Amino acid sequence: MLHALEQQAEYLDLQVEFVRLQTWLRQHRKRLLIIFEGRDAAGKGSTIMRFVRFLNPRYYRIVALSKPTELERGQWYFQRYIKELPNPGEIVFFDRSWYNRAVVEPVMGFCTQRQYKFFLEQVVLLEHMLKEDKLDIIKFWFSIDEEEQEKRIRERKTNPLKQWKLSTVDALAQAKWDEYTRYKEVMFEKTSTRRNPWLVVEGNDRDRACLESMRYVLSQVKYDGRGETGSRIEPDPEIVHQQPTFDLKHLGFLRDARGGISG
Repeated sequence: MLHALEQQAEYLDLQVEFVRLQTWLRQHRKRLLIIFEGRDAAGKGSTIMRFVRFLNPRYYRIVALSKPTELERGQWYFQRYIKELPNPGEIVFFDRSWYNRAVVEPVMGFCTQRQYKFFLEQVVLLEHMLKEDKLDIIKFWFSIDEEEQEKRIRERKTNPLKQWKLSTVDALAQAKWDEYTRYKEVMFEKTSTRRNPWLVVEGNDRDRACLESMRYVLSQVKYDGRGETGSRIEPDPEIVHQQPTFDLKHLGFLRDARGGISG
């Protein structure tokens, strides 16, 4: 019981910190996009709900897009995501994102290999442009092991309060485990840039994953009153750790107005 009470106190302290963060972002008209990716049943949605529990609903949005419409399938792939980007003073949480095309879509056959490769070429450039436009992006990948995923999917099947989460993709997640792993590793290699790195969150323990990912976000912004709750702000590196990154200047095609390479 004591452990549960201590954990609840941790959540409350960090949620107070998040309210302060949101207030600072609003006052300074900053924009923050937090991307939540990971395997099916990795805890993305439940973590987002912990993040936003006490936030002012006027200044945040959760974006969880359904499959594209016929019209959207004929548009530029990123178009439907672009219109969901944060406005000044706003936090937007992407519960899955344009990175569907990096892992889920090629694994499930929802895109062609040409579309997949084109995505990998474009996404780092898009994120570079967004960063240049002063949009801050945090990219989380929630990682769970095969046994934990199987347990959580089984729970979705048997718990009437969670059955709405089931999808055809869930049904194939276990059978395609190794294929997901291969595409995930390529995604990290090709899209974890110095300015927009991937953060892997070890997610077998739901609460630790949630608390430490909250801490990571808080640690990235120097908002007024940061840490005044007395709670630890720096994340546990055993739970949240950054993937290796590369600098875009090594690609040789991003040049700034002075003719130099821009990373």
